[in-house]
Amino acid sequence: MSKILLHIEGLAVLILSIYFYARFDFSWIMFFILLLSPDLSMFGYAVDKRTGAIVYNIFHSYIVPIILILLALIIANNLLLAIGIIWVAHIGMDRTAGYGLKYPADFKDTHLQRVG
Repeated sequence: MSKILLHIEGLAVLILSIYFYARFDFSWIMFFILLLSPDLSMFGYAVDKRTGAIVYNIFHSYIVPIILILLALIIANNLLLAIGIIWVAHIGMDRTAGYGLKYPADFKDTHLQRVG
């Protein structure tokens, strides 16, 4: 049950991100170009599994994009706001699909797999 709730939560985040992105009338071309950009963090695995997990988790945690969104709102920067919303949408999309934060043991070993 907990795992299903986490997938639904990811879907809710994705839907809300798309709603706010549309509400601000940002570029959909930019949305689709940048939507998968956080996955470039997988290149950290070229170093080793531990480094890969750390880099991947930094780019797939809500902390950094939320800080970016707050900063964008404070300084009234629409580009940063759009990037932050796209980033949150990406994380929500990943969680919906079952991709979670990584453990250093293996790329496929995620926090969502360990939830019962």
